[in-house]
Amino acid sequence: MPNHTHEITLQVNGQSRTCPAQTYLPQLLEHLGLNPRLVAVEYNGEILHRQFWSQTQIKEGDKLEIVTIVGGGKKDEG
Repeated sequence: MPNHTHEITLQVNGQSRTCPAQTYLPQLLEHLGLNPRLVAVEYNGEILHRQFWSQTQIKEGDKLEIVTIVGGGKKDEG
């Protein structure tokens, strides 16, 4: 059997993305060009606390919402 990396498909902020199988969340964030210190992650509908990121392996069909934290105070939406 050839030894090549299988890719999986997941949803990130509503968009279809691919990543190698055996990818853990911090690797995915790096792959997406995000600074892990400046994001919050919702993983399959649940806020995923940072302490669990290194143990969270991305699986086929996972749905992630990634929010970038912006410094400088609150922005008034109204």
